[in-house]
Amino acid sequence: MLDRSLQMSLNCPPYLLVRQRTLCHKRLNPVRSMPPSSVILHTDESGQFPESRKTCNPLIASLSSYDGPLLSAPNTVGILGGLSVDSTLNFLRKLVHLSKENEAKCMPFVVCSDPVLNRELSSLEMSSSSLCSRNEPSQSDHTRIVENLRSKRVFLKKSGAHCIVMPCHISHSWHDEVFKGCSVHSLHMAECVARELKEAGLKPLEAGSPLRIGVLATDATLKAGFYQEKLQIEGFEVVMPDKATMEHAVIPAIDALNRKDMEGARNLLRIVLQVLLVRAVNTVIIASDDMRDVLPRDDPLLKKCIDPMDALARSTIKWAQQAADEGT
Repeated sequence: MLDRSLQMSLNCPPYLLVRQRTLCHKRLNPVRSMPPSSVILHTDESGQFPESRKTCNPLIASLSSYDGPLLSAPNTVGILGGLSVDSTLNFLRKLVHLSKENEAKCMPFVVCSDPVLNRELSSLEMSSSSLCSRNEPSQSDHTRIVENLRSKRVFLKKSGAHCIVMPCHISHSWHDEVFKGCSVHSLHMAECVARELKEAGLKPLEAGSPLRIGVLATDATLKAGFYQEKLQIEGFEVVMPDKATMEHAVIPAIDALNRKDMEGARNLLRIVLQVLLVRAVNTVIIASDDMRDVLPRDDPLLKKCIDPMDALARSTIKWAQQAADEGT
């Protein structure tokens, strides 16, 4: 049944979490036709809501018959989940934390999370970042993922989203393809972090040297090259792990994580970060969901690192506030 997601009339995945709430208690605008809630929607083989569920669950009944957007506020954000539910929830926690600082930053949002897409993206990363399997994904794999992401983009737009974000690094490999011709605004995570670094007014660590930013990511994300591109546009020199470091430290660290060997993963990750920092980088972007939480929060090395999800969350709140101001 999950594989039938692209056949639905709304291009809506058969397993979908729709969050219809704001990020704090005060609402900017009420939700039209729908009470604030969370609901998991399932469809039958044809991609339709079964009659039994229409009659026994009024919330699902109203969703299946309602042909307007779920949310009408001009600052509604659509969140397109990617590699895992955990990474999507981590991004939502960041939005909640940042929004608590000022109630005016609250926003309505819709979250779309499809386990089929989760597995496809995870399989792609595993195939390119593993000592055991280094087979290149086929073109059909890429085409299927792009079509899946596009279908979720269409659903979020129809749900009322005026801005769509993807809290997933590997999904940005196809950002331009997914949002080509789309009238809804989108935020690119690499652009968000590059812009924040530019605005920070950093100085080179060595006199006469360019500003250097390290990027630590999986093999698939590094090969996609979008972090390198966005950073270079802002004038930074990008420093990445060399081939030997990737083969002897980065990829083994990811394999250690997959084996639940946290101590081994931590030791290898510390080596990678030290290799990058010794090359006079100002900071290291950890562009990997897997490596994000390997080191303990009080580890000194983390003071030299940044999480692009933070920049994406701040940019999302900034966009939502501006959209709300313009809509009033």
